[in-house]
Amino acid sequence: MKVIFLKDVKGKGKKGEVKNVADGYAHNFLIKQGLAVEANSSTVNTLEAQKKKEQKEAEAELQEAQQLKEKLEQLTVTLTAKSGEGGRLFGSITTKQVADELQKVHKIKIDKRKMDLNEPIRSLGVTNVPVKLHTEVIATLKVHVKEL
Repeated sequence: MKVIFLKDVKGKGKKGEVKNVADGYAHNFLIKQGLAVEANSSTVNTLEAQKKKEQKEAEAELQEAQQLKEKLEQLTVTLTAKSGEGGRLFGSITTKQVADELQKVHKIKIDKRKMDLNEPIRSLGVTNVPVKLHTEVIATLKVHVKEL
């Protein structure tokens, strides 16, 4: 019996796949548990329409990320901190502070976990912070740290 998997089933198939399985397994387990539906013309058409919709949403998300990248690369986030000799900061500037300042000043909300900063900023000046907006889009945000 051909079925369309609605969820991933370990060892049998992934969500959206159409596979041939034993009739008893399909009726007694997969369909009963809501893990799959019988593959007929209407369910196959529904599956194809759903895949097209997901593809359009993914393209729109990618385009939105590219527009945000262009906007971010034109901005400079300015933060102030106390510093000592040689421009070293007392403490450090974290991605949370950068994200908060970006939200407050420029009204752009970005999760601090998307900022790919290996270690906090510990010196005055301009630092480039890579920001992962999408799996294919990485923007570079300029963070300028001034003395208080």
